[in-house]
Amino acid sequence: MEPLSFEDIVNIAEYEIERPSYRSRIIEYKKTRRIQLGEFITLVFENRETIRFQIQEMMRAERIVLEERIKEEINIYNKLLPQSNSLSATLLIEVTDQAKMREVLDSFIGIDQGCTTFLRIGNSLIEAEYEGGRSKENRISAVHYIRFALNDQQVHEFLSDYKKISFEIDHKDYLAQSQITKVIHNSLSHDLM
Repeated sequence: MEPLSFEDIVNIAEYEIERPSYRSRIIEYKKTRRIQLGEFITLVFENRETIRFQIQEMMRAERIVLEERIKEEINIYNKLLPQSNSLSATLLIEVTDQAKMREVLDSFIGIDQGCTTFLRIGNSLIEAEYEGGRSKENRISAVHYIRFALNDQQVHEFLSDYKKISFEIDHKDYLAQSQITKVIHNSLSHDLM
């Protein structure tokens, strides 16, 4: 996937004007890229559109106007884009009850240490690669960036039949699986073409 460049980003003044309609479009668009895995985990698959939105929102929130700082943000966020034969997602551990937030988050310690998060395509099981630095021995972030690297055969199978595709979590006492819908399949397929 082609990385974003400085020219893809609009300045804060222009963004404020287009933001209401742009934000509404992106929220609707993300519904075609969102998968719920059990009660607490959501995957939101990233691409140029979703990453551009994150950059624009970061610029707005942090009041970033200097070209050099904007380019730094672009470089950071471009790392979240899917590469050839891969899907990239933000994994969110979502807890709505503030009183239980620490308890629930602590129950996910180690989820990013391997053999917990998978993409299943037919008989193939592809393990997620977690970006490092999002947890410590006794603390875990609610936001993780993951990537599923597919080989050519797996890409072909993914593009062929959405009914054989699911995402799975197998971590301690948290087991969840979600088969993708045709709408989500169509959206994610563009990332692999």
